[in-house]
Amino acid sequence: MHVPSAFNAQSSRAVILFEKAHGTMWEIVREELRKIVPFEQLPKTEKKIDTFQAAYGTVLFYEDTLIHESLKERFPLYKEDVETWSKEGQGMLQMIVWTAFSETGLGASLQHYNPLIDFTIEKTFSIPPTWKLIAQMPFGVSTEDPKSKSFVSLSERLIVKK
Repeated sequence: MHVPSAFNAQSSRAVILFEKAHGTMWEIVREELRKIVPFEQLPKTEKKIDTFQAAYGTVLFYEDTLIHESLKERFPLYKEDVETWSKEGQGMLQMIVWTAFSETGLGASLQHYNPLIDFTIEKTFSIPPTWKLIAQMPFGVSTEDPKSKSFVSLSERLIVKK
């Protein structure tokens, strides 16, 4: 409710899938990937999909493109910026949802199997055609600790001026 958006457009949308719907979503991903993943890579790909399907649920993140078009018409001076602002709002929304899961002890990851799955997901779950799929976030009880990763030095990523 309180995620900022350009001109208070509130164009972000979400669909939360549980139980059968959650399983169906990941079966759709699996079937679409089987069409394009080389045979020798398929076992590794399917193992990854299995982990997402074993989650408790999935949040599908969308943007309502009808609102984007309206903003472009109402504010032609900024029409080139609407898509960028939309992505910024999505990032904030996804971070808030991820943080909420984390605060309640759940794990989550952000996946991007779109546009590969867009059409089938839209038809299967009766998603409005003006909604554009942005990302998928499976969530549930973490089965392992996050993998360690290296970080680029803050001195290379941050400038502070007074």
